[in-house]
Amino acid sequence: MSKMIEIRWHGRGGQGAKTAALLFADACLGAGMYIQAFPEYGPERTGAPVASYNRISGEPITIHSAVESPSVVVILDPTLIGAVDVMKGLPQDGVVLVNTNETTEEMGKKLGLNGQKLFVLDASTISKETIGRDIPNTPMLGALVGATGMVDFDSMIEDTEAKLKKKFRNKPEVIAGNVQAIRQAYETVKAQHA
Repeated sequence: MSKMIEIRWHGRGGQGAKTAALLFADACLGAGMYIQAFPEYGPERTGAPVASYNRISGEPITIHSAVESPSVVVILDPTLIGAVDVMKGLPQDGVVLVNTNETTEEMGKKLGLNGQKLFVLDASTISKETIGRDIPNTPMLGALVGATGMVDFDSMIEDTEAKLKKKFRNKPEVIAGNVQAIRQAYETVKAQHA
């Protein structure tokens, strides 16, 4: 990969947008890519809108500014649609992933798509079933890899599982639940590609 890809994650405080961007960046770094991952938020409080960003490239990244024209937008909380300009700067050939239980058609109308590729999945339900809490970040990480193929899925799972083992070494059920959530979301999005 030589072309730089920029990703913008939209969520609310506590949903893990920052963590997902960091986990994705680490997986890309492990695959030999150059990476950036950084958040942007106002007052840090649970429920407040937050955005996080990735830059991924096969060459060194020399810019250090906000992401204005992402290739991919990942929306962890669909209630942000209309409250935040989630589509800002996304080109016609961009990719949008939304955590929702709505259909692709319903969500496409809400977003006012203009040629962008849309993937929808109920990451909140996936996370409740696998992790026991509504934290859609890791399922959306799996969805991102399924939609873009930017990094090898098995390598990303290995890297993410290693990071989770450091953070949750005494909670193997949390690690297993997150890995299961990533796999389930990945498969859901891959099926939409077919």
